[in-house]
Amino acid sequence: MADYKYTSADFKSDQEVRWCPGCGDHAILNAVQRALPEVADALDVPHNKFVFVSGIGCSSRFIYYMKTFGFHTIHGRANAVATGIKTANPELSVWVATGDGDSLAIGGNHFIHAIRRNVDLNVILFNNEIYGLTKGQYSPTSKLGKITKTSPYGTVEKPFNPGELVLGAKGSFFARSVDAEVMLTKECLVEGAKHRGMSVTEVLQNCVIFNDKTHALFAGDKATRAEHTVTLRHGEKMLFGAARDKGLVFEEMKLKVVTVGEDGYTIDDVLTHDAHCVDATLHTMLAAMKYPEYPVALGVIRSVEDGVVYDVKVSEQVAEVRVSSRIHSVDELLHSGETWTIE
Repeated sequence: MADYKYTSADFKSDQEVRWCPGCGDHAILNAVQRALPEVADALDVPHNKFVFVSGIGCSSRFIYYMKTFGFHTIHGRANAVATGIKTANPELSVWVATGDGDSLAIGGNHFIHAIRRNVDLNVILFNNEIYGLTKGQYSPTSKLGKITKTSPYGTVEKPFNPGELVLGAKGSFFARSVDAEVMLTKECLVEGAKHRGMSVTEVLQNCVIFNDKTHALFAGDKATRAEHTVTLRHGEKMLFGAARDKGLVFEEMKLKVVTVGEDGYTIDDVLTHDAHCVDATLHTMLAAMKYPEYPVALGVIRSVEDGVVYDVKVSEQVAEVRVSSRIHSVDELLHSGETWTIE
């Protein structure tokens, strides 16, 4: 446990927050600044060991509002730079603030390979289904048929589901939240930070200017979220609805929504969430659920530590090579072979 108790104020910079009024990024910033004192306490990480990395996009201004070390990189390269930072100094707690365009389009390769390598990064994926900073072009997560400045007649591309993408790349941790659910976002981020390996927390975020209410059908307000989202917690029943009377069961090799007390279904039939199950089949089904057929899954969907963490393995490998190597400095390297003097 950390000797010093940090507060959220310790992680707030003196910079004016310059996102649009009403932007969901404000709520995500609030959640992160609330989460970090808990992370510092739980993992005994001092303030000067936190680093935030971003690429390009509205979300990428995030680092300026955090009183931590920060690295504002180029478009799509945040995960690559963050990998280098974590590998060079594994003691750092490295966080990536990135958007659906930044990490799923130009940065897609860096994103999936960081997941595959299981680098111990904490990625916050802001998903507003639009390019906001460049003024409203469709993104890899924009809904099919979405009319934007670059798709005036509607998109003809099927969108990515970030959860399916993460799990398809053998991700060991995936969580999802909604910008308005600050406490849930904080909870996911704390759990992600505790996870040894790469954690990805997708936050469904609202862009009030270029894609307002894109998540409103299932997440627009508390009442809507209660009926059309299911918050998953390890060891608890997959129940949702204002009366907590709806649940998920598994029948005929697929998930099904039922009402407890109707058609013979009881609470015992409802699935219990196991975020630590090694087999990702059910996690993938949960991450893929779409409104209106299903509730959208929120919370920690998958959290499985497989023991192979990239930066840890690299550090171990370097230590082993140092012990066995006959060269321990540049000077020894320069004089390790045949040398001669030119007069």
